[in-house]
Amino acid sequence: MNTAAAALAAKPARTVSRYRWSICALLFLATTINYMDRQILGLLAPMLQKDIGWTQMEYSWIVNAFQFSYAVGLLGFGWVIDKLGTKLSYSIAMLFWSGAAMLHAAVGSVAGFAGARALLGLGEAGNFPSAIKATAEWFPKEERALATGLFNSGANIGAVFAPALIPWIALNYGWRGAFIIIGALGLVWLLPWAKFFGKPEAMAAVDAEELAHIRQDNTAEENSVVPPTVKWTSLLGHRQTWAFAIGKFCTDPIWWFFLFWLPKWLNETRQIDLAHMGAPLVAVYLFATVGSVGGGWISGALMKTGMTSSRARKMAMFLCACCVVPIAFATVVQSLWVAVILVGLAAAAHQGWSANIFTTASDMFPKHAVGSVVGIGGMAGSLGGVLFSTVIGVVLERTGNYWALFTISACAYLVAFVIFHLLAPGMKKVEL
Repeated sequence: MNTAAAALAAKPARTVSRYRWSICALLFLATTINYMDRQILGLLAPMLQKDIGWTQMEYSWIVNAFQFSYAVGLLGFGWVIDKLGTKLSYSIAMLFWSGAAMLHAAVGSVAGFAGARALLGLGEAGNFPSAIKATAEWFPKEERALATGLFNSGANIGAVFAPALIPWIALNYGWRGAFIIIGALGLVWLLPWAKFFGKPEAMAAVDAEELAHIRQDNTAEENSVVPPTVKWTSLLGHRQTWAFAIGKFCTDPIWWFFLFWLPKWLNETRQIDLAHMGAPLVAVYLFATVGSVGGGWISGALMKTGMTSSRARKMAMFLCACCVVPIAFATVVQSLWVAVILVGLAAAAHQGWSANIFTTASDMFPKHAVGSVVGIGGMAGSLGGVLFSTVIGVVLERTGNYWALFTISACAYLVAFVIFHLLAPGMKKVEL
């Protein structure tokens, strides 16, 4: 008996697979590429403004072309993803937006850039619904916010690499070369995506223990081979859909403001030229990277203490909303780096907020509806971005002052939190 016990103790413990984190890495890389492609315009705006000669309002129209088509694309891609599945839909999206990104190199007018941005918006709309859907398919509820925070940090890493690489490429190979080189990265990503992504139960690298872990929160219909079809009209009848959509409508425009107007703000108010813009922008998005992972970790850690998912998500969201408020002072402080820290704190808080509000979609809806819900919410966020971008153009044309814009940004998240809580107080799971 002692010999048998000793032999059993000597036998190495079986290692449970963790293949799901490889999927998270693929989503992270796609999101990194996604944000590098969309941020090129903001980074090169001072150079392009000199070459093409657009006004503040014309620049806002170019930004709006992206945001409006992004809104339309989100709604369409949400349905496509739930219909065709994550793997094929993500591949189509990546091919489309990579081609659109490289197309920018062939245009040279305001109308041409607006057209290229519109095509880019349609393609890039596939990223987040696909990634959130993949997260719902590959992670249990307690890990989804962390996984979302990790892949969503790709937005920040892309925004870190972009100011480090794109100005250098543009100064050495021209702005057209920058669009072509960065746009081609998505085509490279398609190779590992095609090989390594699939349904958890179809992947040989996923053992029984990991599959059980992934499926621990599944309902019977989520485990079915052929999930039921979801109609948008049925989703719009639920308060949870509106909570998610209005939360995105109020807060997504602030992130667009950072992404497309921050380089112009630094150039116009702090006299930072293209060659010296990298350091402050990298600092802002390093803050955002910490916020994305940290915000996702907080709600997961609270759930592990026994807190309900609703309370944990909302506590994390409220904390993030409060951390955005100090950005109201970014335009009045004298020190550049104090202003950068305030903007960085707000960017970190936005990404923490985003990691949690994205996860509420998979908390409140069955997996076969997540793509559509995220598409609806993303469309609302983009329409909010179109509205805010128009306001930005008008304010800057008339006053040249960013103070009001930062003040709106400071208040948006608290307003969104209150509305979200009133519409979905318990974040009850919807039965479709």
